[in-house]
This record gives sequence, C-alpha cells and structure tokens, in this order.
Amino acid sequence: MIDDHVRCPRCLLQRRVCLCAAIPTVVTRTRIVIVRHHLERWRSSNSGRLAHLALPNSEIVDHGGTAGVAVLPSLAGAWLVFPEGEPVVTSPVPAPRQLVVLDATWSQARRMFRKLSGLRGLPILRLADAPMPAARLRESPAPGRVSTIEAIARALRLIEGEAPAAALEALFAVAVARAAATGRNVAG
Repeated sequence: MIDDHVRCPRCLLQRRVCLCAAIPTVVTRTRIVIVRHHLERWRSSNSGRLAHLALPNSEIVDHGGTAGVAVLPSLAGAWLVFPEGEPVVTSPVPAPRQLVVLDATWSQARRMFRKLSGLRGLPILRLADAPMPAARLRESPAPGRVSTIEAIARALRLIEGEAPAAALEALFAVAVARAAATGRNVAG
C-alpha cells in the first residue's frame, strides 16, 4: 500500500500519481540552462525540474539560499528567454546554441534578472503571447505569463520545430492532470 502523502524523490508528486514513467526523452540541438530559484527546488509544481528530466541536453543551476548567487556555465551562443522587448516570431539567425530560462515565481525571476550579472548582454528571446491551456499548476500573474516548461517548449518550437515542443507540452498536461488527481486545485 502506498502512503498518499509520500512523494516520489524524482518528480516530487505523490507516489500514487508519480509522473516518472511518463517523462519522455526529448533530444534537442539547443542546450537549455535552467537557472532555478532555491525556493523552487522542492516544489512539486516546479515545471523546470520536469523539463530538465525530459531534456538530456539541459542543466539546472541553483540560485540563492545556501547555493548563493548562481555560478553560470559558459553562455557562448546563449539567448535569455525573458518577457522584455519586442516578441521574436522567427528563429534568430544564427540560431541560439543555448537558451537560458529563469525558473522562479515572476517576482523572483525579475530580481534574478537584475542580480545575475552573467545574464547582462545576452540577447533576449521574448516569446509572443499565445493561448494558454485552461488548467495550470499555478496561477498566472498576467496574460502571456507561462510556466518554465511552457516557455522552454515555445522557444524550442521557434528554434527547432514542433516535435520537442509538443513532447514538453504533453508532459506538462500530464503533470497538471496528475496534480489535479491528488486533489490540488489546478489554476484555470
């Protein structure tokens, strides 16, 4: 018998709705660097972790708390996915070799953007607003604001096409459904 409150150590959902078997392997040319706020590390609603579990060409760098200020890897050829500036609607030429995504609440992400000097000077990939799914793991603070996995999926759709984006979006839909199955009120 599975205790309903015991969490899977990998996906952090309750074991009875563990998501691990549904996590695909999504191979990409583009390296994904997820800079995660330390308060997101153990949240079951953290979609950056799910993206990282699905993307072998990704890395998570923790920021804040005992980790201190994030030590970023080399960001040669990187673009920062962030909602500032004009939306990019076609893949940049040359295509980014890396995408940096801030994995945090929106207020935490804004502070991280200001604080992390390694992000200064990176070109910004602002994604165009698109319809959002009805159900979400968390409330969106404004129209067009999406979770980390959705932002990664949309950026990859722009740069690499439909296949990696669709796989990540399907994974997110399963995560939302499994969270709802635990009785969690999913935002809608």
